[in-house]
Amino acid sequence: MSLERALRGIAGFFILLSLALAYLHSPYWFLFTAFVGLNLLQSAFTNWCPMMTILRRLRVKSRCGAETQ
Repeated sequence: MSLERALRGIAGFFILLSLALAYLHSPYWFLFTAFVGLNLLQSAFTNWCPMMTILRRLRVKSRCGAETQ
């Protein structure tokens, strides 16, 4: 699995998990949903995402092969 696909999968999982927790447990879990969304938005402008750093340290390879930050 490429770095890009793993990142999208993790982000989608976190969003669905937080929505389920907000529905089942507490609406405060929507704050986590907002955090993930804001992180995705800032990474679109800065091209930096903490999860990408973690995945690179776990040696997940990028699809294009370039090590961009």
